[in-house]
Amino acid sequence: MGLFAREQVKVLLAQEVMTLKDLANALSKELGKKYTPDNLSHKLRKGSIPYNEMVIIAKILGYKIKFEKENNLF
Repeated sequence: MGLFAREQVKVLLAQEVMTLKDLANALSKELGKKYTPDNLSHKLRKGSIPYNEMVIIAKILGYKIKFEKENNLF
């Protein structure tokens, strides 16, 4: 099984030398609503973060989310 959003975000934050506070501030600026490290951490921990926020998080960190067709299904 792959990484959950929380673990993936933590790995990417470490790779980009960024803190959860930095990410929360960037999300606030990007979406025009208040994000704190605590509420962002809570969403990630509960697995309740919306897909559109994950896309923006990826963008902030310099990544994009991509779906790839698996050839060995069915």
